[in-house]
Amino acid sequence: MMGSQKKYPGLIVVISSPSGAGKTTICHKLIKKHKDFAFSVSATTRPPRKKERDGVDYHFLSDARFDGLLRKNHFAEWADVFGYRYGTLKSEITAALKNDMVLLCDVDIQGGMSIKKRFRDAISIFIIPPSLTELKKRLFTRRTESPRQKKLRLETALKELQYWRRYDYVVLNDNLKAAVNEVDMIIAAGRKKSNRLESGRYWSRAQMRLLGLRGT
Repeated sequence: MMGSQKKYPGLIVVISSPSGAGKTTICHKLIKKHKDFAFSVSATTRPPRKKERDGVDYHFLSDARFDGLLRKNHFAEWADVFGYRYGTLKSEITAALKNDMVLLCDVDIQGGMSIKKRFRDAISIFIIPPSLTELKKRLFTRRTESPRQKKLRLETALKELQYWRRYDYVVLNDNLKAAVNEVDMIIAAGRKKSNRLESGRYWSRAQMRLLGLRGT
């Protein structure tokens, strides 16, 4: 057992997948399970959909506001997706790490690669669907998009699947409960890597003496 407060190091977890593979659902399941997990709230110029809340689902920004944050270098990554811009704010990442939180970054391939490049200690996980047939089924049953948008998402999904080798881990989502557990185990192992545990705040005094660590 670690220190008396049972703290573990904060961690950035990049979770990517084609649309319809279930990455967002997996993130929400993990957050419900762990109090020290947080969802990275992306900024977007896209208008909110029904029931979406500003600051909870996304930070909904005007183009002018987004441009201002870009000029000030406030984004860890950003991309143009289906005609709207999305970005991860650096403040979301730094706050999570400072407070020993696991920050789940539900981002596309381009965003995932950008975060991984800037934050090399981040763990990246790619979620894949069980089959092309199932992927089409999940995409085409969405009622919030037009047939043209669905077709575009499928074409994009097929291209994104080619990037799975660039991620640290790959999880097959053919059973949601099993996929959530698998991602959970990957994160737990990542937080216990030796290079993340060199701070004395994660150990009791007796354990610090045992490991030859100094208090920080």
